[in-house]
Amino acid sequence: MKLIHTAKKALYISVAKYFRYWSNKSLRRWNPRVIVVTGSVGKTTMLNLIETQLGPAAHYSHNANSAFGIAFDIVGMRGITSSKLKWLYLFIAVPLRSLFFTRHEKYYVAEIDGERPREASLLAEWLRPEVTVWVSLGRSHAVFYDAVVASGRYGSVDEAIADEFASLARNTSKLVIVDGGNPAMTTQIKDISGKIVAITDAALHKYHVSPTSASFVMSSGTFSFSDPMPKETYVQLAMLEQLMNYLALPIAHDVSSFSSPPGRSRHFVGIKNTHLIDSSYNAHLISMRSMIAMMQAMPATHKWAVIGDMVEQGKSESEEHRLLGELLSTTDFEQIILVGRRVSLHTHPAISSSNPQRHVESFANARDALQYIVDHLQGNEVLLFKGSQYLEWIVEKLLLNPQDVSKLARQDSASVKRRASWGLS
Repeated sequence: MKLIHTAKKALYISVAKYFRYWSNKSLRRWNPRVIVVTGSVGKTTMLNLIETQLGPAAHYSHNANSAFGIAFDIVGMRGITSSKLKWLYLFIAVPLRSLFFTRHEKYYVAEIDGERPREASLLAEWLRPEVTVWVSLGRSHAVFYDAVVASGRYGSVDEAIADEFASLARNTSKLVIVDGGNPAMTTQIKDISGKIVAITDAALHKYHVSPTSASFVMSSGTFSFSDPMPKETYVQLAMLEQLMNYLALPIAHDVSSFSSPPGRSRHFVGIKNTHLIDSSYNAHLISMRSMIAMMQAMPATHKWAVIGDMVEQGKSESEEHRLLGELLSTTDFEQIILVGRRVSLHTHPAISSSNPQRHVESFANARDALQYIVDHLQGNEVLLFKGSQYLEWIVEKLLLNPQDVSKLARQDSASVKRRASWGLS
């Protein structure tokens, strides 16, 4: 098994380097000022915030954050979303397009993930960004790091993940912006020679959130959003302020053009005058804590939490779900509804152990959870959806306006077919 894993990793890197070789020709002709956005959570939100400021002056790597995706994005192509036969096409098309395709924007704002070992470092060594905005650090995709920890290279999964993301900071030429409240991040960057700006909670002067909006009073002014946003968004806003100051550009506090990415804290009107807060795109403990804290800060009488599994947690899966249960046990949610094997096995017992009086409902699948929700809604509830197990399908069925389905996560044909195979159509 270890031999197979090593072979797959070597193949992945080799193929990524092939596409990088060809796309680099296009990148060198373009020669943009490269701004990288990275972190365990909040990358896409940060990218979209930067877009509200730089607008058409930059190209943004929307829907591309991997070693393959960035290479395809630079030559104006998309990766694999359906047929695997497209790989053959890409092996031929990328070299050909690299010979003539050139972007012309002044900036390239690239979102980069550290999903697996060498993912971020491969891109860091290639792009050599002028600025890196390192938003967050946590156990996202931890399952991919179990092997490197087992090899003895790192003492823990947390150390391995931190080192991978830090490769971008180490390869940055001018400015690195980090969350100064995260000790693991500040430890990684203490020996970096370039300029470092560490964001602290002093950057936030006032925060308010409702089911339909959020506002942040920051050092440079007030940012208002038409979706509920977690308090931790102030870190990204402070990073935005620092970036714009570095670029010597004015800060536009009107972020009305900002739209939360699908499945990331988006508000929808639901049946029975309910408010649906869809954060179902993904989940791990750091984002769970953030969204649950947002709900606790929200002035609403009837608050429900619909929580799905946290996937790709590797050997820390049971511990992470147990900690989630302990967190949920302290909340004031009127209803806690768990969906999936992991939350039923680990989170539910942790809630009951920490707070025996807490009523919790667990379901194996989204269909049964939906039926329970529909049967028990009285009206005017605020429902948070966070986690896997196709929670976006539950949101879809509760929408007042069916046309809003296009704004939900995972609406591509492959995802729709996958849900249908589980009887969710």
